[in-house]
Amino acid sequence: MTYEELQAKIANHKTMNEQLRLSLRLEKDAEEKDRLTRETLEEGFWNDPARAQTVQKRIAYLNKKNKRFSDLVAGSEDFEILLELSDQGKDSQALQELEAGLEDWSREYESLRLETLLTGEHDAMNALVSLHAGAGGTEAQDWAGILLRMYARWAENHDYQVELLDLLDGEEAGIKTVSFRIAGPNAYGYLRSEHGVHRLVRISPFDSSGRRHTSFASCEVLPELDDTIEIEINPDDLKIDTFRASGAGGQHVNKTSSAVRITHLPTGIVVSCQNERSQLSNKETAMRMLKSRLYHLARQRQLDRIEDLKGEVFDIAWGSQIRSYIFCPYTMVKDHRTGYETGDVDGVMDGDLDGFINAWLIKDAKARETAREIELRQDDEGGDGA
Repeated sequence: MTYEELQAKIANHKTMNEQLRLSLRLEKDAEEKDRLTRETLEEGFWNDPARAQTVQKRIAYLNKKNKRFSDLVAGSEDFEILLELSDQGKDSQALQELEAGLEDWSREYESLRLETLLTGEHDAMNALVSLHAGAGGTEAQDWAGILLRMYARWAENHDYQVELLDLLDGEEAGIKTVSFRIAGPNAYGYLRSEHGVHRLVRISPFDSSGRRHTSFASCEVLPELDDTIEIEINPDDLKIDTFRASGAGGQHVNKTSSAVRITHLPTGIVVSCQNERSQLSNKETAMRMLKSRLYHLARQRQLDRIEDLKGEVFDIAWGSQIRSYIFCPYTMVKDHRTGYETGDVDGVMDGDLDGFINAWLIKDAKARETAREIELRQDDEGGDGA
């Protein structure tokens, strides 16, 4: 990149930063932070540990968001100084350092800009993720296990917490079904892009003939609803079963019937949790899972915002996949909704999903904006007709 190109790029940073500042609504964040900080000083604040923890996490998130923007602005100012020190491009080493720094700056800017697209009603909440092995038998069960590891690595890379809620192992390998929570700011906003069927093509490690196999697994993503959304559940509509937790659990977990399975009789929805040490804790977690599923069902029956909370539901088989992971005869991961693809299969399996998530968020934001424009246009036409 030439000196003039670098100069023009850095000069554009002021405009970009101002646009980002407005989109991030930092002034509103500051007001929210002040209000929450005052709440922490109130008498009896720590009497409700759950609420106190939520407030503290929110304050930490707002501080981090503001610091990320401040670092971007400071970085732009540093680039201007470094450009001056390059002696109008005569210092090639300084220009190389500047170009490398601009690449890092652009990635961070894009990451922060994408947060402005998370404007959905539940985007800021934790995510409840369920994986189900589909067509393909042992192959599909192994594939579901690989996906679990992939999402766990993605969460780890973004400082999110992963908590296993329920797990049913496969007969020979992998898992038949698993439910887990990914907790952190905007976890659901990002992960709702992963809802759908995922297709794997590879040489089967379970086939002695070394043939190529196609496997499927579905990913269901729901927000973990907080106490601000009230759903009344009639206790008579629930069937609650207890059983011994499976897997490694130490002295207590596997020796008592601590795992809980709840069936909502009117709808047939079944949820279960077995990761906690006590039956009471498992029941509370299972009830939260049931609450999210019932809320989705209630919204679905309104017929006007079916896809806001949870994406379309597909059969776990050929033709319904949202993304394909090709291990053989070539390596490629391709999202069929956005067209985004990469040949770095190993990186994706290690949790490098940001490219896919970002591409989907951009497409989803454009679709929402188009829908809003159509709605406004229809309202205007209706008003003119009146």
